[in-house]
Amino acid sequence: MAEPPATDVESPGAPTPGAHEAMPKAAMTMKSATTIDRRKERWGRFYDMRQAPSHVFLVRLKENGPERPLPHPDKKRERIEWAWRQYQEQMSRAEWLDDDAIPHLDVYTGTEIFAEAFGCEVRRPADNMPFALPLVSKASEAADLGVPDLDAPCLRLLFEIADELRARAGPDAVLKMVDIQSPMDIAALVWNKSDFYVALVEEPEAVRELAGKVKRLLISFLDEWFSRCGADFVAHYPDYYMPRGVTLSEDEIGAVGADAFDDLFLPELVELSNRYGGIGIHCCANARHQWEGLKRVPGLRLLNLVQRPEALREAYPYFASHAAQMHGWCGDGDPLSWVEALPADSRVVLEVPAESRVQAAELSLRLRTALKRKAT
Repeated sequence: MAEPPATDVESPGAPTPGAHEAMPKAAMTMKSATTIDRRKERWGRFYDMRQAPSHVFLVRLKENGPERPLPHPDKKRERIEWAWRQYQEQMSRAEWLDDDAIPHLDVYTGTEIFAEAFGCEVRRPADNMPFALPLVSKASEAADLGVPDLDAPCLRLLFEIADELRARAGPDAVLKMVDIQSPMDIAALVWNKSDFYVALVEEPEAVRELAGKVKRLLISFLDEWFSRCGADFVAHYPDYYMPRGVTLSEDEIGAVGADAFDDLFLPELVELSNRYGGIGIHCCANARHQWEGLKRVPGLRLLNLVQRPEALREAYPYFASHAAQMHGWCGDGDPLSWVEALPADSRVVLEVPAESRVQAAELSLRLRTALKRKAT
């Protein structure tokens, strides 16, 4: 990877007048600001392929916090207050826990937001995340779609949430990126999936045209996001810090061959990575046949694969000298044994579980000591 660039509430109603003015000071002390700056520096070295390989780690402390409101349009106030309390808790944790987590303001979404902007109907279950229903089933219908603008209600709402959270926390606060899929993956939400795969073979230009429209919307959204919210951010999933670049999910590649990846998927990944100065990719598909292609994405900062341990044992050495990795499994037993088992030239984000605050602090001390020793 190359150089870097980027709580419960009593009421969901409007916040108390005057409360916001005091909030930034409560959230960001001088000590925590210095701590976060040091963590960002570690992430910068972690990504920099000119530096010696290193690891960073996130301690996952089991806690029973307030339930996250579903990302429904009528829950804007609840979403803001939940995200604000989460940020305050993360800032407090940064005072005593020495891991590499970057406190962030979470403007969370489901996968539906860009498909909804194109006009897809969205189902919003009372007990689960929203999802988009396909809008088109043939090339002529896809050709009739225009490129939405950022005034689409579902997108405007995200900027309103981000703006208020950032106003509370101050201009140095880091935001978490919304759930972004690749242009081709979003096109597969807009276009009925069974017909979409037929079109990949029989009418690839129609698929490419729709994905191009999606890409233009994504670029418009990301340009505005980075302009308003800063270039650095925490990825939607998993929650790694990006000093700059773009992060997205790329799951449809599991269902196509390497030739389709090269023809339809790779060019848009190249364009987005080049435009924003790097890319982080999440893939939960069975896509071992695309690993060679993923290596050809320029500026691949971090790769996240959600696969069984046996597949990830192969992934760690395969991508070790090419990109940072943060997979769903990196070892069993004592986390210090994970560090020793990883390839010497790898750069890995370690996710370490802890049952209590005491155990979290002990784990962070042991890991920090081990990583410093390994670096010398």
